[in-house]
Amino acid sequence: MTVSMRVLALAAALSLAIHAGAAAQGGGAAGYPAVTIPGSQLRSLHSSATGRDYDLYIHLPDSFARDANARYPVLYLLDGQWDFKLLDSVLGGLLYDKFVPEMIIVGITYSGASPNYDALRAADYSPVATPSLPGSGGAAAFLAFLQQQVAPLVESSYRGDPARRLLMGSSFGGLFTLYAMLRQPTYFAGYVAASPAVSYADREAFRQEAEYAAAHRELPARLYLSVGAIEGLAGPVQDYMRLLAGRGYAGLHMQTRVIEGERHSGNKPEAFNRGLRYLFEQP
Repeated sequence: MTVSMRVLALAAALSLAIHAGAAAQGGGAAGYPAVTIPGSQLRSLHSSATGRDYDLYIHLPDSFARDANARYPVLYLLDGQWDFKLLDSVLGGLLYDKFVPEMIIVGITYSGASPNYDALRAADYSPVATPSLPGSGGAAAFLAFLQQQVAPLVESSYRGDPARRLLMGSSFGGLFTLYAMLRQPTYFAGYVAASPAVSYADREAFRQEAEYAAAHRELPARLYLSVGAIEGLAGPVQDYMRLLAGRGYAGLHMQTRVIEGERHSGNKPEAFNRGLRYLFEQP
């Protein structure tokens, strides 16, 4: 299957009844319209790199239709099935407070009526295979999918600015974000890794960083790295923070934060808010 040009108004495709919302509203009254997210679209495409089908939840800036010449930063958001709605709200607040410019958000998730998100994301976002997660180790293929299909689509169809690509993810998505940064630091202009699963596969993220450090003295990247203070990853992520800070990489601009009183999932609103602010902070 080639790229499907399935462009739908969110009223038909991205209602809050989709995915998690659908389960929560299963017993609700019939006959009322679904709540939708204005200014968004759904695109679907098949990945030649991973062999899977994906949905892209796309938020467009308010000025998109008015200014045909404008090009926009693009935030590529992993786990769109969970975090697209959150980022739409976070971005609205940051725009109102003038911390960030208008941008496109591309929330990446999986097609189908009931995808197994846990299994699919573990396969796509993990850098190496481990026996405990069948199908894992697909990060290289997923990165190729982003670079060869997703970004070209967004940049040709929505005037995304290739000089202002951003990548954001949490947990396994945060692990992939760090992986992508070390594989090709300058492909994205900024990275937000919230509670990255750096303990995965006996701390594979630390081995990847050591391999990078052995061959490079520079890491030209802008990174926001955070973790909840009372989650299980607090120790490993803080070890990783200290490791990167101690390398003294030329060109690395990094801000780290341990979010007080938060666990693994509940820290995302603050992590995403502060992460986006940092990526656009002026020196």
